[in-house]
Amino acid sequence: MMAEQTKRHIDDLKRLGKTDESKAKQMLDEALQSFNKKIIVLDDDPTGVQTIHDISVYTDWTVESIREGFKEKNSMFFILTNSRAFTAQETEQVHQDIASSVSKIAKEEGKEFIIISRGDSTLRGHYPLETDVLKQTVEKVSGDKFDGEVIFPFFKEGGRYTLDNIHYVQNEDSLIPAGMTEFAKDRTFGFTHSHLGEWVEEKTEGKYQADKVTYLSLDMIRAMDIDALTNQLMQVEDFNKIVINAVEYTDVQIAVTALIRAMNAGKKFMFRTAASLTKVIGGVSDRALLSKQDLITENESNGGLILVGSHVKKTTQQLEQLKKLDALHFIEFNTHLVLEDKAFSEEFNRVLKEAEMLIKQGKTVAVYTRRERLDLGPDKKEEELQLSVKISKAVTNIVTSLSVRPRFIVAKGGITSSDIGVNGLAVKRATVAGQIKPGIPVWVTGKESKFPGIAYVIFPGNVGEVTTLKEVIEELAY
Repeated sequence: MMAEQTKRHIDDLKRLGKTDESKAKQMLDEALQSFNKKIIVLDDDPTGVQTIHDISVYTDWTVESIREGFKEKNSMFFILTNSRAFTAQETEQVHQDIASSVSKIAKEEGKEFIIISRGDSTLRGHYPLETDVLKQTVEKVSGDKFDGEVIFPFFKEGGRYTLDNIHYVQNEDSLIPAGMTEFAKDRTFGFTHSHLGEWVEEKTEGKYQADKVTYLSLDMIRAMDIDALTNQLMQVEDFNKIVINAVEYTDVQIAVTALIRAMNAGKKFMFRTAASLTKVIGGVSDRALLSKQDLITENESNGGLILVGSHVKKTTQQLEQLKKLDALHFIEFNTHLVLEDKAFSEEFNRVLKEAEMLIKQGKTVAVYTRRERLDLGPDKKEEELQLSVKISKAVTNIVTSLSVRPRFIVAKGGITSSDIGVNGLAVKRATVAGQIKPGIPVWVTGKESKFPGIAYVIFPGNVGEVTTLKEVIEELAY
């Protein structure tokens, strides 16, 4: 069953017609009122809060943090694992620990729960390892049995759509099958298929086959046939996979309504999704994009700090556009010097000293890593990985070592933003203020952090148009 890997035009989505939005919302609201489960979202990098606001993010998975999340009035909380930066062995251990603690605390608190493994909307990450480990651990500790796993990578804010079971990534006016994008060529998490059933078969090495997957089609979703959709879900067993098509938020609302009905009827599902599902199943309302006035409330004379670590093509294009802002000061961090300890240390000190001086002068500074990738050859991938970790730590240490508080901080790239948030800013618990642009979340750091209450913009490497980073900085710095 090979799906044809062909591009489509964005107009294909517009020709699909509209759903009764008020009816979809009414059905969802009724379903959510009947859904009394704590929702725990495990985020494999900090960008998974791209659609929500006024929700807590915990940067550790201690028993104390998980218990605090269970006691919150909100139905949902996030745990930042940052597992996309982990080895498979590290990922397995972390997910065992979290699943075990969640199961035990849920029993003590007398609450039911679901776990959402929030992964990349372009299908990268430790899949199926993470959800397999979560399933096995929860079943072992609680005795419950999972019937199926929901695969739901739709993420409208980032231009990620699933149509006819094929997952697409929007590039300007074109829809590119995910398997034909640069993301599919990821050195660690690469893949070849865009049809999600075939992707599942590929990633699970044939354990779960494409023709055995349950597909919730867009035709049935648009027909709003909740009974038929729920019936499909009720037939799923043996942890088989469920692929959900969606190109609009109303599609998500209808699918979630059916999922809740099936779960209320006794079905137990694991979830591997992008950020859009969390907004809908968490009952998070829409909120206007954040402005400078929302984020910078104190009379702060210092400049802001921008750190660019991601090396995907879109980030480099966005950086080039950012350089058109004359008032900004740009510092290239020559990270290729990582090959020689003394030279790398001197380069770090140069960058830190220059950034501090400019920020104190009220100037906003953009520090970016050298754009050319460090390539030591095909036989030295492990050495490259170790050096990339060393580079990431150095970028993080710029924040750790700052003696001056910036007016705001922007981090570009998932791993970069996680390392800076957890290690550089020492955040234990943050509140998601909302988004400054679609798909670009902002944390307000907790009182325990290095800079309490600072606006910390988490800018994914693969989100936005080429001018979006420039627009964000224009909003914050001018």
